[in-house]
Amino acid sequence: MNITRENTDGLNAVIKVLIEKNDYGKNVADKLKEYRKKASLPGFRPGFVPASLIQKRFGKAILAEEVNQLLSHNLAGYFKEENLSILGEPLPNETIQKPIDWDADDDFEFVFDVALTPQIDIPLSKTRVPYYRIKVTGEMIDNQISNILNRMGKNVPVEVAGEKSLLRGDFCQLDAEGNDLSEGICPKGVLISADLIKDEVLKGTVLGMKPGESMVFDPVVAYGDRHEVGHMLNISHEEAEKLDSNFRFTINEIQDFEPAGISEALFTQIYGENTEVKTVEEFRDRVAEEISSSFNYSSDQKFGIDARNILLSESGLTLPEEFLKRWLKAANKGMSDEEIEKDFNSFLIDLQWQLIKNSISAANNLKVEEEELINYARSLAVAQYNQHGIFDISEDHVERLSKMILEKEEERERIYRRISEGKVIQVIREQAEVEYHEISKDEFSEMMK
Repeated sequence: MNITRENTDGLNAVIKVLIEKNDYGKNVADKLKEYRKKASLPGFRPGFVPASLIQKRFGKAILAEEVNQLLSHNLAGYFKEENLSILGEPLPNETIQKPIDWDADDDFEFVFDVALTPQIDIPLSKTRVPYYRIKVTGEMIDNQISNILNRMGKNVPVEVAGEKSLLRGDFCQLDAEGNDLSEGICPKGVLISADLIKDEVLKGTVLGMKPGESMVFDPVVAYGDRHEVGHMLNISHEEAEKLDSNFRFTINEIQDFEPAGISEALFTQIYGENTEVKTVEEFRDRVAEEISSSFNYSSDQKFGIDARNILLSESGLTLPEEFLKRWLKAANKGMSDEEIEKDFNSFLIDLQWQLIKNSISAANNLKVEEEELINYARSLAVAQYNQHGIFDISEDHVERLSKMILEKEEERERIYRRISEGKVIQVIREQAEVEYHEISKDEFSEMMK
């Protein structure tokens, strides 16, 4: 067997593979003998079919299979021995390749076009990449503390109803004369919110009311939503659709929401018994750190985008576009030239970035270990449970779900790519010249549009 290569330019080459009879002859003969031992044809006992008939029936198929196996195996070996990195797959040459005659030829020459992976040399130490830190303002801290105090707050009993009070009381349906309706709808202990009342007159009436007092109103008019009224009165959808009467609502209890106060007890409740947060200043500093940390993901994401664009620009990487279009068409049967052209530029950029990442990974010996895949899958499993409000999760459940995630080939590949790219971005941040900028949240949002 003889394999030769001629580089037509820096990105393309023609490879010729000559397979001669002495490369495949013995294997083909041995396989024909095996076929003869097992073949069962009409008129012949198994193992006694004439060799000429076996040759006629199966010879060409066995020959083609053996030659193609030799071709595939030796071509892969050649790429490895020559340390030759190619893009896509070898494609049959459309001009030099001669038709193969399996009946008459003893020697077979195959001619392939291949695209060579370009050499990539990126001096990261000379690359400048901006990193944008979002400035944490006093207003952000105030708003976050307000959210925390509201989250940790509670409803407390009050004596007089206000605009946002919660009223707990008893409903009783009335007849046309304003008397209690016999066997009417009379749910007890119903909680209503003053600020959700849409009837402005009734909303004004509620203000200043006290426990023990009553008011009469049509709940459908008051809330403007029969579905909501049905839930409030604990009646069916059909009953709510037909409802047309006043109700008396007697207030048993009035509650107002009261945010938590800032105290050491609050700090302990939020951060645990061993917290070092003891003062208001320390609390504000801790909240500022938490806000800054929450912005890190966005800043890292922006850095990754900028690093990608800068390296793509500085690499000056060119690729064999005509070959790649041929390869895409061969690999995606049925795809038209118009469809390939439509998405080709995006494909080209993605391929260039992948080659740059591969170069950085190889130069820094970056690898993704199985344990990293498992840990990432576990984090995804926990996040899935948390999304459904499940936080107390057993190790068995997490283990089972993470295994299911990794058993899906596409999901495993997606996780691998994400971890791999994260390692590359980290190397860029460590080795490139990073220019740090502090900007406002609005400025950052505008950048990300």
